[in-house]
Amino acid sequence: MAETIRRERPRLRAWLRRQLPDAQDIEDILQDAFYELVLASRLIEPVRNAGAWLFTIVRNRVTDRHRRRSHRTFPLFGNLGDSEDDDDSGTLDDLIPDAEADPERAFMRARLVLALEEALRELPEDQRVVFIAHEVDGLSFKAIAQTSGVGINTLLSRKHAAVKALRTRLRAVHDELSDN
Repeated sequence: MAETIRRERPRLRAWLRRQLPDAQDIEDILQDAFYELVLASRLIEPVRNAGAWLFTIVRNRVTDRHRRRSHRTFPLFGNLGDSEDDDDSGTLDDLIPDAEADPERAFMRARLVLALEEALRELPEDQRVVFIAHEVDGLSFKAIAQTSGVGINTLLSRKHAAVKALRTRLRAVHDELSDN
């Protein structure tokens, strides 16, 4: 067991460095994978190819972290600057103030959430569905394409149109609240 861990650790760490910027996340994932290996070694039928098995565990942990982060963040609005097509990605947390900070921020948050909900309802259904599936549910375009039967390029186009419409619609509300 110790030899397998010693042999696989550098390869897995190198791959993780290309996937994640945070050294602590990398170490956490490695420790989880090695713990799973120890548990699996106690099973009646042991793991046959430990290197491949560990890589699968590590890859799945990275995917899980990306999914969790995509649920916490809303990479859409950027700075809501002058350009509708700017690619600065912010998060919903950047756009919507913390409601617990003070009453004024709570009001701003409630107003922005309401504006976002209204703007989403006004999108054409095909744009709204792909936007929510990708940004809120965290599904990949490939997964959306498989379940909907719509091509990936069409989905990308619909999402782009939704983002442009939402930016345009929410820019006025954001600017109004920022001026106050």
